[in-house]
Amino acid sequence: MPTLDQARAWYPAHDPVHGFDHVQRVYRMAEKLALAEGADLEIVQAAVLLHDAQDSQATGASKRSDHHLRSAEFAAQALEAEGWPADRIAAVQRCIQTHRFRAEKSEPQTLEAQVLFDADKLDAIGAIGVARAIAYAVSAGNPVYSPPSPGFRNTGQLQPQEAHSAYHEYLFKLVKLKDRLYTRTARSLAEARHALMVQFFERLAHEMES
Repeated sequence: MPTLDQARAWYPAHDPVHGFDHVQRVYRMAEKLALAEGADLEIVQAAVLLHDAQDSQATGASKRSDHHLRSAEFAAQALEAEGWPADRIAAVQRCIQTHRFRAEKSEPQTLEAQVLFDADKLDAIGAIGVARAIAYAVSAGNPVYSPPSPGFRNTGQLQPQEAHSAYHEYLFKLVKLKDRLYTRTARSLAEARHALMVQFFERLAHEMES
């Protein structure tokens, strides 16, 4: 079984969004969800440790778009080296392949995959979600806030010369996460986090537009 100490080597030390700090938080949350929901804890733990392991191994537009697939391939290699049987490796891979919000036709079907999805998304809302959204925007050279175009509000597609600010990410993804969660435990935990996040971003928009 991979350990947290092993996983540290798979993640950048100073990435404020998808680094090892994120993995540690998701690991703790996933354990809580797995125990409450009756999921296979070992599958969940391995999936968490490996779910973003290949996130930093690409550049440009592809950096995030297929990291779940590359991380699933890496997971197979890492778990084979640990002597895991093929069926349990496949179970971990299914969790990783379906954890990404933007992945098309990739809904988590198993309880373990749903636990990983939920734990990962709980880390994207609330106070930590706000901090991560701002950190991601700044690291990408985008503003914390810019007025979303009518086209973006209607379609989620950036218009020419439109920056993807942290507020854009809130509208496109973060505000929707509460209703995308699968487990009862995660949905309960999401309520307060969602409310705090909405309050922050709507206050941000109000102050920036006043």
